[in-house]
Amino acid sequence: MCRNIRTLYNFEPSASEDEIYAASLQYVRKVSGFNKPSKANEDAYNRAIEEIASSTKLLLNSLITNAAPRNREIEAERARARNEKRFG
Repeated sequence: MCRNIRTLYNFEPSASEDEIYAASLQYVRKVSGFNKPSKANEDAYNRAIEEIASSTKLLLNSLITNAAPRNREIEAERARARNEKRFG
């Protein structure tokens, strides 16, 4: 999985449109194998991003949990700590 795609579910406040779009873009880049499509593939590339973003938004709005929402700052600090431990 692409390292730039982050968990978007169960945060307060919920994931923004920009976060969902960024995750969709990273997914399409990973699956297609290129960062910028050729002119011939540009429409398909952009359509895939929009469809994945739409599906992601639908998924996030449909999921149910009993867990308390996570705090973005705490999760970011945990990620920094893991990164520090891993890379020094």
